[in-house]
Amino acid sequence: MSPGVNLPVEVWRVVLAYLPLPELGRCSLVCRAWRELILSLDNTRWRQLCLGLPECPRHPNWPSRPHLEPSSWREALRQHAIASRTWSRHAHPELQPSACLHLFRRRKERRVWQVGSGLELETLRGALGVAGSYDRVVLHPGVYEEQAELVLKVPVEVVGLGRLGDVALLVSLEQQCPTARLSNLVFMPAWFSTVVYKTSSGHVQLDNCNFEGAQLQIRGPGTCHARFCSFSQGSSTHFLGVALSLLDSCDFSGSDSASVTVEGAPATERNWACKHLAALARITTSWTSPGSGSPAGDTLGGHSGATQPPEATITLEDWSKGETESRRRGGGGGGEEGVCQDTVIDDGWSDSAPSDEEEEEEEGKGEEGSGQGNNSLNYRLAHSHHGLSHLLRPNQDVSPDFPSLTPEVRTLTEELQRDPGAQALIETVQGCVLRRCLFRDGKGGVHVCNHGNARLEGNVFRALTYAVRCIQNATIVMLRNEVCECRASGVFLRLSSQGLIADNNIHSNGEAGLDIRKGADPIILCNRIHSGLRSGIVVLGNGRGSIRSNQIYNNKEAGVYILFNGNPVVSGNHIFQGQAAGIAVNENGRGVIVENVIRENQWGGADIRRGGDPVLRNNYICHGYSDGVVVGERGRGLIEGNHIYSNKGCGVWLMSSSLPQLLGNYITHNRMYGLAVFCRKDPDGGGTREVGQEGGGRGGGQDNFHEEGELLAWEGDLDSEDERLSARRSISTALVEGNCISHNGAVGLYVKSSEPLNVVANLVNGNRGAGVAVLQSGQLTRLVANCIHGNGRGGVTVERECRVELRGNGVYDNGGHGVSFRGDGQVVENDVVGNRGYGIRLSDSADVKVLRNRVQPVQGCGIAVLGPAKAVVHDNLVFQGHPGNVKPPLHRDPGNVGGALRNNSVTCSSAPPWVLENPPPRPLSDRPSSLPPSSSCHPSHFAISMTTRITATVESGCHNNGSVFCTIL
Repeated sequence: MSPGVNLPVEVWRVVLAYLPLPELGRCSLVCRAWRELILSLDNTRWRQLCLGLPECPRHPNWPSRPHLEPSSWREALRQHAIASRTWSRHAHPELQPSACLHLFRRRKERRVWQVGSGLELETLRGALGVAGSYDRVVLHPGVYEEQAELVLKVPVEVVGLGRLGDVALLVSLEQQCPTARLSNLVFMPAWFSTVVYKTSSGHVQLDNCNFEGAQLQIRGPGTCHARFCSFSQGSSTHFLGVALSLLDSCDFSGSDSASVTVEGAPATERNWACKHLAALARITTSWTSPGSGSPAGDTLGGHSGATQPPEATITLEDWSKGETESRRRGGGGGGEEGVCQDTVIDDGWSDSAPSDEEEEEEEGKGEEGSGQGNNSLNYRLAHSHHGLSHLLRPNQDVSPDFPSLTPEVRTLTEELQRDPGAQALIETVQGCVLRRCLFRDGKGGVHVCNHGNARLEGNVFRALTYAVRCIQNATIVMLRNEVCECRASGVFLRLSSQGLIADNNIHSNGEAGLDIRKGADPIILCNRIHSGLRSGIVVLGNGRGSIRSNQIYNNKEAGVYILFNGNPVVSGNHIFQGQAAGIAVNENGRGVIVENVIRENQWGGADIRRGGDPVLRNNYICHGYSDGVVVGERGRGLIEGNHIYSNKGCGVWLMSSSLPQLLGNYITHNRMYGLAVFCRKDPDGGGTREVGQEGGGRGGGQDNFHEEGELLAWEGDLDSEDERLSARRSISTALVEGNCISHNGAVGLYVKSSEPLNVVANLVNGNRGAGVAVLQSGQLTRLVANCIHGNGRGGVTVERECRVELRGNGVYDNGGHGVSFRGDGQVVENDVVGNRGYGIRLSDSADVKVLRNRVQPVQGCGIAVLGPAKAVVHDNLVFQGHPGNVKPPLHRDPGNVGGALRNNSVTCSSAPPWVLENPPPRPLSDRPSSLPPSSSCHPSHFAISMTTRITATVESGCHNNGSVFCTIL
């Protein structure tokens, strides 16, 4: 019969709310309608039954989230009933009746022993002496103290009567029986030992107990299942070689050391309870885990007050609008806007203001624009099919939608599908399992050491010195935990420890969120690591690890900091809104950093210094408030295939004493230089002024990486690092090859260095200033097989006392002179076509050889030797420019005595159009003809054929200049 036939459903609910649990179960078996009616009582009767359990009246989400309702009170009650019966699954194992006698065996009744003042049994020792197997000992309110250790020899249940705290035990118990249960008790240490309970073979179940200044000790193959217990006033649990134990919904506070210590490899022997605990450990919880939600006060802005959400990006339209506003305000505003307005880096030179020789051309530009019309196009040499023409196609649109190209961070499910090793860790690692526990206001949380195994799920670690420490070949699995407000690092791994740290919320810690050192090799997936007072993740002292698909943001120092031979794999992360560098590699740090999105950081997106030698490949480094990539003093590394765009400083900033390799990067739409090479020396000669902290943090020293008097013991590991890593790319000259440097706000390539530099097969296109400007070059700078096209000022500018070689380049359609040379060097076999000023201009103290070039100016001389310049101009081919151009193709000042013009050809009589052939337009390419010109591969895949690599000795000696934004004091 349906319950709604005679009475409304609401009335039936009121009636059924008075039924006890067994009757509710029977009613749910009547029919489907009755079952649905019983299930609808979840927030009323089922909640009342769950919170009214005499042995454990705790809220299901106690202690970490008691304000959150469980998804189902009935399910919570069911799980509690299953867990409460685990200890008795071993009942009567000594009885092995035959099949025929099993039907006639009488069930043994459990006796209940009442213990208390004035009762038949007054002491716990006396009660345990008379209790039989699986009897129940009920302790009445009072304090029970024993002067010697008690031994549990038979399975027994000890229950405190009344409210928690009414029954206190000052005892030391040793369990020698297969199983026992204790509930509703307060344990305090006896005068002779702080260990209040220990077992080495059996299983103990603890429900709703308090431990005050006491220690719980479990030794394998013994097991423990503790639920809704409190450990306070320095209490702790110690697990030695346990195969499996479960701490569920426990509260740890006020610890003097680690609250939970897991030590030793799991025992190979298993007791009877392991299979039941394994089943309980597999039960999935449906409540909202600390790692998956945003706790109160946990905003993306953290303590810094940032207002942008994690997924917010700055579009190029916003960027251009900011540039327009800064120019509108003019230089009087000072600060950053004033610097970017004119981009003045060195006294006497600016990329925005025209040079002396360019000023003389400005007067004729109006006539050029009105007089030549479109006719000059017929006279220009075609050069669109040069060796790097395929790189011009993706950049035809000055404002491409770069943010849409950045990849999304992968989910944990996707990462586990890609990584069988991480999936295996989740399925196999058990040991000590901690779920839904709260660790607070103490020194340490969980300490796992000496091959121990631990599994942490859905716990909260708050206001500790450290949350988790995993050392000495231990293995740990951390899933969906919250780690916050630790005074030191949140999670600390060292000494070849390993494991999986996934889907955690790690924030607001005093030191690094994760500290990996001394050979530790964890897998770190899909965590949120943010709002730290120092770095997000630190890897040092031969630490390794795989750091993937994390969101690392709003940390005061580097998002990821690698130093002292740290060598992790950092891939697929979003590192953003940091108050220093996104990734910093320092002090001989290494690492493979691939496919990350590094954006909106205050300092460099990637910062490499002091022997740092990473692989930085296929990253998106964008929208930074400083430079995109910084390679500082003695920095090295392979920087390949990255998209570096829309940064307020330079795209890439190099110190000349660094030896990086920049291959196949897209360096575009940055507000200052595309690529800048500087040199700088500390005035006191005592070394360079580099970072004194984590990749661009503030203050602090390396002592911040030491721990509890450890001093520099871990530095001994530095010599044991595999030496083949340090020699993987032995080079003596910085190399810039196959990059696309375009549409930047100032000069494309700016060089002010006293060290050698090789610039090979790059596209320098559409920059607001000159294409290449060499202001200082104490040693040879080689520009080989580059395409320098369509820049706002000159193509190549070489200042006095600079040593530069130009060979095999194409210099096309720039807004000033094609090549303006005042230094020493060679200009050999280049195509200089379509530039608005002179083709090649040699002036001042230039000492240069100009050989076998093809030159066509638009409105100026083809090759001009001015002033006292010493020039040998041989075997060049000069084409006539616009018919209205009245300046001679070849010009030498009458007073010049150091120039020699011989065997040069001027083509002006035959009818246009002329063609650049034999060879075709430079730079030349070795790209296979089978590849289409519109291939989307990055530039380094189409390197120009090179037969020579120059090596040079790195010498000191330079001026005190550096990046406007990235000079770190």
